[in-house]
Amino acid sequence: MKKEKNVSYYMKLAYNYIIQPITDESGSYYYARVLELDGCQSTGDTFEEAYRNLRDAMQGWIEVKLEAGYDIPLPKKESDFSGKFIVRIPKTLHFRLTLEAEKEGVSLNQYALYKLAK
Repeated sequence: MKKEKNVSYYMKLAYNYIIQPITDESGSYYYARVLELDGCQSTGDTFEEAYRNLRDAMQGWIEVKLEAGYDIPLPKKESDFSGKFIVRIPKTLHFRLTLEAEKEGVSLNQYALYKLAK
């Protein structure tokens, strides 16, 4: 028997959240969002309140999408990724990075990883 994918099913999954403190013209608060659920976000005066509000927003987001017949994205996990991606860059940048990597005595891949991690 196939398990029904309802709101409760999705709410139990391990989605990736970002909760960050914000200070702007409206004051200080916490902004929270679910990375896999585009537009699913909330705020709160404290970290805990932002998390609770995000869970409420998430439930509403999922309900609306399911009622409209949309697929709900599943959580991403590290094992979903190979650690490899291709980036096209201008020839002049490729040249400069290659020279810098040689100067440091490392491969271009190692040098690019170093630069990305900064």
